[in-house]
Amino acid sequence: MTTVSTPARAPEPTNGRPGSGPRRRSAGARVAAFTGHWAVRLVLVVIALFWLMPTAGLLGSSVRDRADISTSGWWQIFGFSSSFPWIVDPGRLTLDNYDALLTNSQITDSVVTTVLITVPATVLVVLVAALAGYAFAWLDFPGRDYWFLVVVGLLVVPVQVALVPVAKLFNALGIFETTPGVVLFHTAFGLPFGIFLLRSFFAEIPRELLEAARLDGAGEIRLFTRVVLPLGGPAIASLGIFQFLWVWNDMLVALIFADAADPPITVALQQQVRQFGNNIDVLAPGAFLSMLIPLAVFFAFQKQFVSGVMAGAVK
Repeated sequence: MTTVSTPARAPEPTNGRPGSGPRRRSAGARVAAFTGHWAVRLVLVVIALFWLMPTAGLLGSSVRDRADISTSGWWQIFGFSSSFPWIVDPGRLTLDNYDALLTNSQITDSVVTTVLITVPATVLVVLVAALAGYAFAWLDFPGRDYWFLVVVGLLVVPVQVALVPVAKLFNALGIFETTPGVVLFHTAFGLPFGIFLLRSFFAEIPRELLEAARLDGAGEIRLFTRVVLPLGGPAIASLGIFQFLWVWNDMLVALIFADAADPPITVALQQQVRQFGNNIDVLAPGAFLSMLIPLAVFFAFQKQFVSGVMAGAVK
């Protein structure tokens, strides 16, 4: 009698593929699991506190008396009593510095000048970059790809290279040391990055969506205003924030092209240091005010900014 042996059954694969063992976590998954540990989060919180310390010091100095600023550090605004340590002592704070700031016509006029420069430079860059980005993404015209390469090449051109030629051009046009001249300079150097950013974002819009709008009778202008702009809101908000922060915090272009009698806030603060040197009671609140407005703009559009930065990261 012959015995028939049954062949042994192969072990079932754990992940559906023959001959494979248990699935191992990737290096990225292990790093992500490690970074989620509470100790790493604690370290990140400590780093964030150290990063914000200069801002806290500027705010503390801006609400202290001038005599106290020159004799002790900003951390003296905290009351080191035995019952309530590290609690801000209201008796050590004063708003006289901000009162002096608001009565300083040079500082207040410089804030108005900065707004008159920053807002038009931001609006022009967003408007022109959106139109050009849509054209480079979805319109066919001769030399489109070559012109886009020129735009990409302009991204690497440093501002310092163009200072002297542009100054001569503006002087010939009669707009040197004027607010329109500063606006045009910031607009010109903000457009390459703006066009590149919005073109990359607009190119990700599904072609079927645009074709459906064209079949419904939408022209290019209506297609741009009704379809492309609403979908490109996050990228447009990101570009607006980038441009606003760059123009508001600029000092190099303002020193050269702005009117010395009516400068932006960065140049006005620099002039205060050069003229008086020790007027920290005006410099501290002025510097904090110049930093507060861009922060307010950023937090107002924070959601759109994050969406625009992360656009295209996840398919």
